[in-house]
Amino acid sequence: MSEHATDPATETFVAHRNLLFTVAYEMLGSAADAEDVLQETWLRWVKVDLAQVRDQRAYLVRITTRQALNRLRTMSRRREAYVGQWLPEPLLTAPDVAEDVELAESVSMAMMLVLETLSPTERAVFVLREAFDVDYDEIAAAVDKSPAAVRQIAHRARQHVDARRPRQAVSPSMTRAALESFQRALETRDLQGLLDVLAPDVVLMSDGGGHKRAALRPVVGAGKVARFYLGGSAKIEATLTTDPTVVNGNPALLVHLDGELDGVMAITVEDARITGLYYVRNPEKLSRVESETPLTLR
Repeated sequence: MSEHATDPATETFVAHRNLLFTVAYEMLGSAADAEDVLQETWLRWVKVDLAQVRDQRAYLVRITTRQALNRLRTMSRRREAYVGQWLPEPLLTAPDVAEDVELAESVSMAMMLVLETLSPTERAVFVLREAFDVDYDEIAAAVDKSPAAVRQIAHRARQHVDARRPRQAVSPSMTRAALESFQRALETRDLQGLLDVLAPDVVLMSDGGGHKRAALRPVVGAGKVARFYLGGSAKIEATLTTDPTVVNGNPALLVHLDGELDGVMAITVEDARITGLYYVRNPEKLSRVESETPLTLR
């Protein structure tokens, strides 16, 4: 597909591509799979008689949702065989994403992990309704349910997510401040500095995918998390450096060892302290961070 083509099908697809990618990514947690879904959507879209389509945006969202649902149902088997903890593939995102508070929360690492606890249909309904304000009739057409059933699913999914999402939203500036304190403490191996910025019940999740060393289970508690990092860095002969960035709409760190990207560190902050740390080291999930420019998601 050439983005320089001028036919109506291509123009419409390109105009809505960022939206479609975000829908697929929020449903799948994988940028690579989201791109595959967009390719499948495109192949179906070019066969559509556009004269028969009343709302082209809604029709594209419907195709994307159905393809993402099909892929999501097959991905569960891959997740079951995954080595260690699974985290979403991180995305470098443009500053405008962080400025959109609702969008930034919907693609945050913490929220993406909450969405993993929903059934495929619940996830599709929640993403379309809560993140993109799609009306119930359109969602019903996308997931092959009645509007009444979709309303019930949306209510159930919203209750499920509300019970598990971070208790309060914080400003990007507060998140950056906590991240900077963590960055200084990590690079200087300052135990007290880490304990000061970590919440007592902080949870660390790390994803090596079987390719790199990572904790197989969550590490819970400020003391254990601080020792995990300081103990691990003491065993590393390479020079560790960190650089601030924006990942999934929120401040994050790129972690380098001797100048080579080792992983991406995202955080959740509440009351000015870090409550969640998400460290993605799996090389298969870092290629886009290394090679792509920040994304605009809508």
